[in-house]
Amino acid sequence: MTGRGIDQILPQPCDPILYETYATSALHYVQLAEEATGPIPRQVGASYVWGAALNELNRTPADARIINLETSITRSATFEPKGINYRMSPENARCLSAAGVDCCVLANNHVLDWGRSGLLDTLTSLNKLKIKFAGAGRDLAQASAPAILDAGSGTRIIVFAFASVTSGVPRSWAATQEAAGVNLLTDIADASVAQIGEQVKVVRRPGDVIIVSIHWGPNWGYAIAHDQIRFAHALLERAPISIIHGHSSHHPKAIEVYQNRVILYGCGDFLNDYEGIGGYRQFRDDLVLMYFAEIDPATGDVVALEMVPLQLRRFQLVPPSIGDVDWLLRSLDRESRMFGSRVELQPDGRLTLCWGQRESLTRFRSTRRRSLRP
Repeated sequence: MTGRGIDQILPQPCDPILYETYATSALHYVQLAEEATGPIPRQVGASYVWGAALNELNRTPADARIINLETSITRSATFEPKGINYRMSPENARCLSAAGVDCCVLANNHVLDWGRSGLLDTLTSLNKLKIKFAGAGRDLAQASAPAILDAGSGTRIIVFAFASVTSGVPRSWAATQEAAGVNLLTDIADASVAQIGEQVKVVRRPGDVIIVSIHWGPNWGYAIAHDQIRFAHALLERAPISIIHGHSSHHPKAIEVYQNRVILYGCGDFLNDYEGIGGYRQFRDDLVLMYFAEIDPATGDVVALEMVPLQLRRFQLVPPSIGDVDWLLRSLDRESRMFGSRVELQPDGRLTLCWGQRESLTRFRSTRRRSLRP
């Protein structure tokens, strides 16, 4: 969520005007963060917000870096009257390149915050930055088309993206044959499973790695609806999907491994401007995770999943304290146990997901093939 307050500290921000009942200026969120954690520099470089995450990106080279971009890239003044509107300037979108982002998922409830003109500006900016996207487009054909990334050695990474109405995406945002919009899921029933399965079948070639990214569910709370679980399982049973990349929750949720495929029910935010905002402190949305998935392209199985804990302070990612890492470890382990998964702390400070009768981490490291980062 690189818009609103974060956009204001970057070199060329949008007009800070907002149309919220809570704030009329994006600078208000900068002020709240400064009151909570200290002064924040202005006109920072494009890499500032990523902070310590850049060290981890350099430490573990990957075939793909995939994010859910939950903001519009535009200077459009045509806002949607929905209460909260995120945007960042096209000039400040260079921060995405600073992190080497390869693909932006756009199927979410903020990409049209500044109207369809704002979405079209977003697509133009990503094309200029040579960043691929999925989940929204100029029409239904583009919005439903997957992003295709070349991982080398004949392997492609195929990213399908969907926005579910359960995350608050307005039905009017759905792309049509004539109008720009998002790739909308109006339900998570059997018909949708069949539809997605057929889309995967049409595009997939042997050796492809398939990721399905879904914006679903509420922002807060650890509960996962039975319908979500059933839908995720049905997808993995029907199509050779390696990762279900779930997002919408502002904090990390449970992780499940089903048939050797990973379901991230809620990745949590990675960047936001929430410092100083009260109300949901018990979920510690200031503590975030980077996800490093190792996938065998021959089978599509996920053979290892590591996570790097970080903390948001002054709109920048920094290393968390030992106590904060322990809190995140216990929370994620508690929620994932219900799905037969465990989370363990490694000597290097990373978290590792364990499941089933999984062999030692050393064995898995010796068989690594591909590294993906949603």
